[in-house]
Amino acid sequence: MLKKLVTILAAACLLAGNAFAADPILIGGIFAESGPTAEIGTATRLVAEMKLKEINDKGGVLGRPLKLIAYDTQSTPEVALRMTRQLVESDKVLALIGPTSTGEGMAVKKYTEEQKVPVIMTVGGDAIVAGGKYGPFEWTFKVPQRTNTAVEKIFDHLKGKGLTKVAVPSAKDPFGQDGLEAIKALAASKGITLVAEETIDSKGTDFSAEAFKLAMAKPQAVIVWTIGPAAAIAAKNFAALPGDKPVLVQSHGIAGPNFVKLAGEGAEGVIMPATKLMVADTLPAADPQKAVIDAFVKNYAAQGLQAKFPMNTHSGYAADALTLLEEGLKKAQKPDAAALRAALENLKGVVGVSGVFNPTPQDHNGLATDSLVMVQVKGGKFVEAK
Repeated sequence: MLKKLVTILAAACLLAGNAFAADPILIGGIFAESGPTAEIGTATRLVAEMKLKEINDKGGVLGRPLKLIAYDTQSTPEVALRMTRQLVESDKVLALIGPTSTGEGMAVKKYTEEQKVPVIMTVGGDAIVAGGKYGPFEWTFKVPQRTNTAVEKIFDHLKGKGLTKVAVPSAKDPFGQDGLEAIKALAASKGITLVAEETIDSKGTDFSAEAFKLAMAKPQAVIVWTIGPAAAIAAKNFAALPGDKPVLVQSHGIAGPNFVKLAGEGAEGVIMPATKLMVADTLPAADPQKAVIDAFVKNYAAQGLQAKFPMNTHSGYAADALTLLEEGLKKAQKPDAAALRAALENLKGVVGVSGVFNPTPQDHNGLATDSLVMVQVKGGKFVEAK
């Protein structure tokens, strides 16, 4: 069993001029540090370490340091659940952050809900906090924008450009189907018509046939809902179509240099919703997130992370998860799971890297469409789409 234990030592941290005397508050981390999503998962764990050190250097929380115990999920739902059980039953953590993918999140969620352990997930899919057929989410929170929020941002942008006919290739995994459901649910109210849809394999290597079928329906835009290399493959396949091509849109989990690298010329002109990290250099001074984002970007580079893992739309998720955890503990005024859970769903105006969080008992994310920007690839770089 692959296992990585990350300990942020309290001895190096000072509180009121003295080393911490109190025992640390134990936090669990479940990150995909090997397997298909390792690039995201490893960077997420490193950002968690970075943020934890920042919190402890400022005196910790409630006079106690935070200590992170992290395990590798191997990008596998079954391993994610096993590591979660280890953290809860053996390591006795108060709360967890992670995992990396929606499939892992759904595998973990049933157990953590039953065990009444607060979890702040870093997954893109909405099923973990959607309720209904997906089960209760009383103890489950998420940092990335909800799928409905991302779809609404896309539809508003397309409608503003007079593009109302869309086609959708979506992965048959939980993330892809989550996106397709949101697109279908919101289309009519936004004046959008879904003219065609195809299912793709997120582990596939060519979607030319699906691209051709969708193009035959004459959509004005195509919204690709998948994550990882499949998104880049789809971009190349659509770019290779003959004649006039529809505008290509990707999901809110794609913006980053790896997409541009893998898609090559196929990335040019592609648009997508992203966190403001992708346009950090051009954020106006009045933006409420600017100071937080600027500080994060500076620290990320200073820790050597930018050189190893060039910044993408996912980069701030672990930092935001720990910011919410920190603010939740302060509001709860004690390291108690039930008190922390209640505090988390009633936080207001918490400014993070990914947005300004205002969770509620009904919405365990709390980010609005203004937390996202529509970006476009131009000359191999991400710029705000106009």
